[in-house]
Amino acid sequence: MHLQRATADGVPVRGYFPWSLLDNFEWADGYGTRFGLVHVDYATQKRTPKLSAAFYREVIARNAPA
Repeated sequence: MHLQRATADGVPVRGYFPWSLLDNFEWADGYGTRFGLVHVDYATQKRTPKLSAAFYREVIARNAPA
C-alpha cells in the first residue's frame, strides 16, 4: 500500500525486496517463528513455496512494465 502510494506520488522506486526469501533463524525468535516466501523443512532441507510466494509473484506480474 505505501509503496504503491509512493510510486503514484512520483517517487522513483527502482526495486523492492521481501524481508526474507526462506524461513531462517532470527535473533529474537530463533527458529520458532516462520516467515519468508519459502517454507524450509529443517530436517530434510526441502523447500516449499508458501501462498505468500504466489501472491508476491502475482504482484510483480501486475506491476511489471510492459
